[in-house]
This record gives sequence, structure tokens and C-alpha cells, in this order.
Amino acid sequence: MTEHIAIVGGGTGGTVLANDLADRLGAELDAGDVRVTLINDDPDHVYKPVWLYVPFGQREPADGRRRLAELVNDAVDLRIDRVTSIDTDAQEIEYREGGSEAYDYLVLATGSTLAPAEIPGLPEGGHDYYSESGATALREELLSFTEGRLVLSVIGTPHMCPAAPLEFVFMADDWFRERGLREDVEITYTYPIQRVHGNPHIAEWARPLMDERGIEVETFFNAEEVDPEAGTVTSMEGTELDYDLLVSIPPHRSVDLIADAGLGDRGWVDVDKHTLEAANAENVYALGDTADTGVPNAGSVAHYQAGVAGQRLTSEVRGRPATATYDGKTLCFIETGMDAASFVEFDYENPPSPAPPSQKLHWSKLGYNEAYWLTARGLL
Repeated sequence: MTEHIAIVGGGTGGTVLANDLADRLGAELDAGDVRVTLINDDPDHVYKPVWLYVPFGQREPADGRRRLAELVNDAVDLRIDRVTSIDTDAQEIEYREGGSEAYDYLVLATGSTLAPAEIPGLPEGGHDYYSESGATALREELLSFTEGRLVLSVIGTPHMCPAAPLEFVFMADDWFRERGLREDVEITYTYPIQRVHGNPHIAEWARPLMDERGIEVETFFNAEEVDPEAGTVTSMEGTELDYDLLVSIPPHRSVDLIADAGLGDRGWVDVDKHTLEAANAENVYALGDTADTGVPNAGSVAHYQAGVAGQRLTSEVRGRPATATYDGKTLCFIETGMDAASFVEFDYENPPSPAPPSQKLHWSKLGYNEAYWLTARGLL
């Protein structure tokens, strides 16, 4: 009897895992003892870190897109469809295009979705670079923005790529300086807690850089409403900020599928943070943003977690004890301008210690972005 591993979501976690399993279980796949299915509702795989560079004219959205069929091992069954429901008792999934399918093991790598409409006025008054359309629209706004106040407001936490808000204001500061406009542009950064980043070590490193560059900071600012006509954003704490250009990190939400299946009260899958196994169902794993592990919602996290899940699933399929565990490993390059970057690496036990910014690290980040496609295909 063929065992079926179904992976829902063709982002970094799902794609890397599918190729990892194809490599580990090659003999079993060839013999028909195991089947791996990757389900995604878009034929394209999107590498979202590219969007940070689009507003500054450094990259095009197309640079972050590849056909999933070109990235996924031929031994994997690729289905372009949407999973609309999960029955964890029957171990069955239903598809939007019709029909249902049983699974022996299910991996959820459904990522995050943006929910700007949760903040009144934000869809009309704000921009973002956390979506392809948002990044391209922001590019046009930045090109015509020569004076006034730019507000970067982190509204949704947790959110994808926790360093990206810091990167944006550092890059914007440098970009306006290069164009001789910085004296006419104010940059204000808001964050919902009493520091500039969720991780205290990164916050302690970043704040002096912001002060040195004249980036104004408003902490403990939980944006509650945007008034596009007045050009103001108001926090639930009662602070009101004027803006000429508002860039936001919108609220992030999980797909309804997760909550509907009873896998997590807030829509993120409750998992064991080391094994990545779902707490509320048997034979279910979750990766990346979907998994509530407490680590950042970063691509590197999804990548490392995919390796752990691949090892565990291979052991289970072969009837062996699954011993591989995830230690919280995270790494991240942090742009500190248009031609310099820092780097951090940390895990559950060891806190981050950002490296001094350098041009070498900036080019390392750009090199990693280019090499990502080989990584997703399992070639690196």
C-alpha cells in the first residue's frame, strides 16, 4: 500500500521539503511505495524578499517568480489547486476544484496573508512592500516623493521577515541622501512595543543607527486608524502622526483552513517547537509562518524546518523512530543602507549578535538572493 505525504503550500518551506523528500525517498518513490504531493493554489513560486528592493528600483517583481514546475523534482506530484478543508480524524483533504484525497502524513506550509482592511483607512491611505502590487505602487510613490514626512508603521506583529521594516528605513535614508533629498524628507518609524524590534538584542543594535541617521522613532505605537484625507495615523494609545507618505507592515493572518481544522485557536498551528508536530492532530506537521514556534517568520526558518521535517517523515515512512529536531536556527542578512548590511544567526538557546555593517555582507545578501533558486530546488 502506497503511503501518501501531502504538503500544502508551495512557498519556501513546502518547496524545499518536497525536494528534500524526493531526494531522501528516491527509491521508495520509484517503487511506488510512497507518493509525495505538493499542493499550491498558484503555478508560481514567489521569493518575497525581492519585494524589498522593488520600491528603490533595484529589482523587478518578476525577479522573485519562478514556475513551481521548474523548481520541483519530477518525482513529486504537483497539484495547482486549493485545499478547502482538512479532516484530521479521517486524514483527508478536500480540493476547491472538486474531490478529496486521503493522506498518511500532512504538512502545512501555508504561510501568512495580509489583512490591511482590519485597520480602517489603511487600504486607502497606506502602502506596503509585503506584496507584489504594493511594492510596485510604492515604487511610483517614492519616485515622486521629494519632500515631507515618510512614516513606516509596523502595524502587524508577528509578520514576515521581521528585519524588513528596519531595512526599509535604513535603505530609504540612504536612497534619499544619494538623491540629495534627505534634508527635505523626514523619516519616522513606529513599532507597537517599547523598542524598535521584537528581539531586544536586535533592537539594542538598531536604535543607535537610527538615531545617528536622524530616523525618528515612535515606540509603543499600535496603529488603530488611518485618515487618508487628513494624512494622519492614530494609535490606540492616543498618539496621532501626520504623514505625507505612509508605508505600513499590515496585520498578518493565517489562512482560514487552519482554524477551521481546529489546529490552532488563532489560525497558526500549535506545534511542538522541536519536532514541528501539530499538538491537536496525529500525523500533521507545520512549517514556517504556519507553525507557532516563537521563532521569526523568516525564509531561513522555513528552510531549516523543512530539513527537519524531511528527516522525520523519512524515518516514519521507513518505520524507524523519528529523532531529528529543530533547534530554532535562524539566520538573516539586514540591509543597513543601499550598499551595506549586517548579519545575524541565532537559535532557541543563543541570542543574536548583529555583525558590524559592511559592503561585503550587502553583496553576500544579494548573492544569497540569487542562489535561492538553487536552494529551493535542493541543489545547494
